[in-house]
Amino acid sequence: MKALATKTQGNRLQIGELEITFQRTLRIPDDDETYPLPPGLGAFPIRKVADYADRVPEAWREKGGVFIPMYQREALWMSFSSPQLMAVKVGIGKIDALTGEAWSEDLAADPQNYLVCPDQPWLDGINAGDGSIRQFVAMPLGMGYTVEGQLTGKEEEGGIQIKTFKSKLPPQPRYLFDSEMVDACMSAPAMGLGAGGKMKQEVYPDEYGIETWDTEISGRVFVHIANSMAWRDITGEEAPPTPVSARLYTEHGFPWFDLCNEGKGDIAGSDVLGGVKTIKNIDKDTGFGTQQDDTSVTVPGGQVTKLGNGSFIEDGDW
Repeated sequence: MKALATKTQGNRLQIGELEITFQRTLRIPDDDETYPLPPGLGAFPIRKVADYADRVPEAWREKGGVFIPMYQREALWMSFSSPQLMAVKVGIGKIDALTGEAWSEDLAADPQNYLVCPDQPWLDGINAGDGSIRQFVAMPLGMGYTVEGQLTGKEEEGGIQIKTFKSKLPPQPRYLFDSEMVDACMSAPAMGLGAGGKMKQEVYPDEYGIETWDTEISGRVFVHIANSMAWRDITGEEAPPTPVSARLYTEHGFPWFDLCNEGKGDIAGSDVLGGVKTIKNIDKDTGFGTQQDDTSVTVPGGQVTKLGNGSFIEDGDW
């Protein structure tokens, strides 16, 4: 099998021709309402594990890859850009973000366990079905909040797992979606992703067919999530400030977004992921406060904008 080169270019992660950024964003309210797409408030910085091998946890050295900083209960979304067709698998804590099944290195068509990029420009959360997702929100491992913890009973992996496959089709010019158009932590350093509020977002079916993808040419990377204190201890840098609340953002008249998908459709929702408790639900069960303004927000229609569609990284054993 031929491996695609994996590199960082500034705050972008590159696997073959696919570029990925991890975007800072608002944490939308978890109130059973379905919200428009929140903005990108700048990309999270990315660092290679190998560059800080003497300071990162041993488990990170074994898995290789890269790491990004996030505050507890902070949200993110992923932006994908590629000049050619690629299939992209996304895992969170080695749980498939589209199907809820255990992480697999392979592509599957039923249920579809991959995105088709650049047709799919973003992924903001786990597949909740009915044209919606549950937002990715960072939580410490060991407290039972993550999707991994709820579905496996253990929180050992954390982070984000990404694997990409090239297309067998002849190279053709593709439309590049320009993501620039959208412009108190635990002692354990590692974090995973839990489920937050609900937003409108379709995961497009593969219109090309699973036979399109060359499973002999792929690349993968493990993206560790460091809490803000661990990031400072490892890199000597401060993590970017956590964004304002959705309520304050909306009150100031800033834009939300809606992607015109031109009837691309939506893959079936995952019953497994649909049953995952949100962070707010678990807070109620445990008696913890939300630690953030989670007030419901009414987004005026006039604030919703319609949009049209370095160095090499070492892989490890995961």
